[in-house]
Amino acid sequence: QVQLVESGGGLVQPGGSLRLACAASGFAFSSYNMGWFRQAPGKERQSVASINWSGGARAYADSVKGRFTIARDNAKNTVYLQMNILKPEDTAVYYCAARRISAVAYDYWGQGTQVTVSS
Repeated sequence: QVQLVESGGGLVQPGGSLRLACAASGFAFSSYNMGWFRQAPGKERQSVASINWSGGARAYADSVKGRFTIARDNAKNTVYLQMNILKPEDTAVYYCAARRISAVAYDYWGQGTQVTVSS
């Protein structure tokens, strides 16, 4: 059974940091590219960051460049999102997703974790 389980969300003040984790199981994690997405109330889901199967290639949305870092540990079947200098506009539900190397669309999605940035 495929599972992606996000953790690490919560309430943080502007300027603060959070580290999200996504634990994967039920598929060959090291053969999949991984991504983090977010969706704020009333807005479309957007891509935040992605990382290829080996960790050698990463991409970020312009809105988070320089503040967020995506990483993965294939030995632990886990992908991370380090979020620094958080802003109120980063408030959203954050999802991780997995995509086969050869695929265009993401195959598997987690249930999401809420991140709220507020004073």
